[in-house]
This record gives sequence, structure tokens and C-alpha cells, in this order.
Amino acid sequence: MEITGIKVRKVLEQGRLRGIVSVTFDGVFAVHDIKIVQGDRRLFVAMPSRRDENGVFRDIVHPITAEAREEIEERVLKAFERAAE
Repeated sequence: MEITGIKVRKVLEQGRLRGIVSVTFDGVFAVHDIKIVQGDRRLFVAMPSRRDENGVFRDIVHPITAEAREEIEERVLKAFERAAE
């Protein structure tokens, strides 16, 4: 699967939530509400999630391999940094 589009939907300057992004794969599959979060040491990408019956947040969609996660995070953070400038 190839990332064919990244759209930064929101850039926020205050709080831990710094932005919201949509990513398109192969021009046919879109994932919305990917969050850019300011962690203790760096920005990171949080996949869309919802709270389960025990109050724990679970990802609705996520990469299976570490390599896929790294590529998505790298590309999304680069796009976000360009949009935030």
C-alpha cells in the first residue's frame, strides 16, 4: 500500500493535540481523524480510536508492521510541519 495523499485538516497551537490529518492510500482508501499529539519528548501520530466499554481507548485502524507505522508517522509529521509553518 502506498500513501498517495496527506491532507492536514487542522493545526492547533495550544494543548497536546496539535493537529488532525487525513491520509489516502493507493488513491482509493482514506483514513480520517489521525491526530498529531505533542508527547513529553516529541510529536507523534495517534491513529483514530474510540473508547471501549471499559473506558480504554482502542485504535479503530492502525498499521500492522513497525515499518508501515514508521513510514506513516514520518510522512504525516513532515506534511504537518510544512502546514504549520
